[in-house]
Parts: sequence; structure tokens; C-alpha cells
Amino acid sequence: MVGVRVNGLSSAKRLYQTILYQSSRTIASNILIQEPVSRIKTNLDSEMVGKSGIENLDLSWDSLLTSIYSSSPHKAQLVLEWGLQKLQKENEKNHDIYLELIHLCGKIQNTQTAMRVFTLMENQGLKPTSIILNALISAHLSSGNVITALSIFQLMQNSEDYKQPTSHTYNLFISGFANMGNSKAMVAWYEAKMASGFSADLDTYETIILGCIKLKRFEDADRFYRDMLVAEFKPNTSILHNMLVGLCERKDLVKIRGFMQSILDHKWEINMCMADKLVGFYCELELVKELEWVVEKIRNTNLDFDVVSQFHNGLIRVYAKLDRLDDLEYCIGRMLKEGVSFRSHKDVEMVVCCYFRGDAYDRLEVFLEFIKDSHKLARSTYELLVAGYRRGGLYEKVDFLIKDLDNVC
Repeated sequence: MVGVRVNGLSSAKRLYQTILYQSSRTIASNILIQEPVSRIKTNLDSEMVGKSGIENLDLSWDSLLTSIYSSSPHKAQLVLEWGLQKLQKENEKNHDIYLELIHLCGKIQNTQTAMRVFTLMENQGLKPTSIILNALISAHLSSGNVITALSIFQLMQNSEDYKQPTSHTYNLFISGFANMGNSKAMVAWYEAKMASGFSADLDTYETIILGCIKLKRFEDADRFYRDMLVAEFKPNTSILHNMLVGLCERKDLVKIRGFMQSILDHKWEINMCMADKLVGFYCELELVKELEWVVEKIRNTNLDFDVVSQFHNGLIRVYAKLDRLDDLEYCIGRMLKEGVSFRSHKDVEMVVCCYFRGDAYDRLEVFLEFIKDSHKLARSTYELLVAGYRRGGLYEKVDFLIKDLDNVC
């Protein structure tokens, strides 16, 4: 690979371009994980480039390195060293490739190699930029190396050119100290950002709100969220999810309902992470009234279909758990009428168990007939039905189901 150039691109550059824009890591990571340490670099040379190289492996460099690191930190280190050696031998002059390699070092908390990449970049005649220095700060903060991160920040402050601290620099320290559990330092860096003449952008609010939620400073999170709205920023789904997490941890039902109403009024997005969190919270506490309120509120909205389905199925699970059969059947009918079906065979099986516990065999038959066009019964559901009917002495149904079971995958 060394020294080979095709269509004007160095092999190192082609390597990074291909890796950065692919998505699957499975094949390549398995190859490297199974290889002995002594063959890692050889394998990277022979297997991941050339005719059967990475362009045919559909892998992601970021995901690949993370996967290898979880199995063998030493092998991950060798992969980074291999990349560093390629850049050095080919006299690479592209800032972006050095930036990516520093970022990868930060992902696996390898600050020594990150500094070696930075030194190589300078030796190649490339001047550091704020983006590069931010990547170095991020790598050191992720490793808990605050002293070095602060030293780099001071270097940026003393610079009079393109290396000055940016808004993102301060966000890195806000996030870094939040991850370290240092709430005072987190807020101090937010205040330092404001004092330095930077205004809070959406990324700042996302960072500080997440930090407050992590550190259970819920009132501070509320304050920053209000400040964000006053500044007329539209919260993204990450901010909305983190706020919802904080409200659920406080078990403040009034504020949760008010928060959800605000989201619906503004027609902001509710994603699956938010739906999962809220449904899980309501189901755990068996809060059927709150779930009913959400289900009614999201009718005739433009919410994602899977999100709507999650709320309906969550309510069904709670009614089944509480053996409220009449409410359960009404809920199922309403859901199917709105074109929403069961998300999982486990939800169907919870309903089946509810019928069995109530000895409501005739109603169970109606239910199964009702859903047959929208839901294909899983093998485990058939087995559950066989066991339930057998306990009830309904052997004709057992025989019928067993015949059907032979045709189920």
C-alpha cells in the first residue's frame, strides 16, 4: 500500500475516505479480532486494501475501532499506530485525516497516540487549527486528563490567530466536567463562555441541559430550558428527551403532562426514545390515566407511526397487567380502528394471558379472530395458547392449534 497512488489520491487518503463513508463493521472487525496481535498490521495491509479491500467490506472506521477496542485494547492501539505510520510515510498534508485520527484516539481514550498524531502533523508543516486543538481537548477530557486539556485551552487563549477558543471549545469543557460529575465546574464553564462574548447556541443548551440531568440538577435544567425558549431556540429531540428523563426521575406527573402538551402544541417531534421513556415510566407505575391522556392527545396528529403504536401498545400492556379486560378490549378496538397494530408478539401474549386468567375463552376467540388480518401469531404465542387451552380442558382447540403449529416457523 505504501507509496501507491491511484487517480491522484494517496492510498492513505483513499483508505480514510472509504472508511469514513461506509456503515457496517462486522466483517472487518471479526477479521481483526480473530487475528493474532503479530498479524494485525499485516492484515490491514493485505486484507483491507487492494482488490478485496475496504471498499468491498462496507465498514465504518469509527465503529470498527470501537468494536476491536472492546475485545482487545492492544489491537485497537495497533490499528491506530498503523494509520499513523501510513500518514507519516506518505507525507500526508490533509488536515481532515489528522483530525479524524485524533478523534478516533479520543474514542478509545488513547491520548498518547493523539499527541503523536498532533506532533506528526506539525512536523509535516501543517499549522494547528482550533478544530484540531478542540479534538485534542476532547480526547484528554474523555480520559479525565483535565490538566493537559486546560493547558491546550490556555495555548488557544494566548494565540492571536486561527487557534483561538471557539464556542465549541467551551461546550467540550461543559460536557467533560458533566461526565466527570463536577457540577460546579460545568456551570462555571458555561458562565465563562458567556463572559467571553459567546452567546449560547442550541449546542450549548443541549450540552448544559444534558449535564444537569446527568448530575440530577433538575432545577438548573429547567432554568436553562426556559432560557433556551426565551432565546427562541427550537429544542431538538435530544434536549426534549433529556428534559423528559429529568421529569420522569422526579415523578412530577403535572409537569410531565404540561411538557407533553407543550410539545404537541408546538408540533415538535416526539421520537422513539422519548416514547419508550414515557411509556416505560407510565407502565412501571401503572398510570393508565396518564397513558390514556397521551393516546387521546396524539390522535389525528402527524407523529411517526411507530411512536403512536408505542403509546397504544403501552396502554394495552398496562390494562392486561391489571386484568382490566373491558378496558383492554376497548383499547385494542380503538387501536386497530386507527390502523395501528401490535408491535410485538409479547404484547399479544400479555393479552392472551389476561383472557386465560379470567377464563374468558369465548372472548379470547373473538380477539384472535379480530387481529388475524393485522398480526401473524408467533410460534411462542401458539405454544402459549396450547398450554392455556389444555389447562382449561379445551382439548379440541388444543388439537386444532397443534395442527396449525406444524406450519409455523
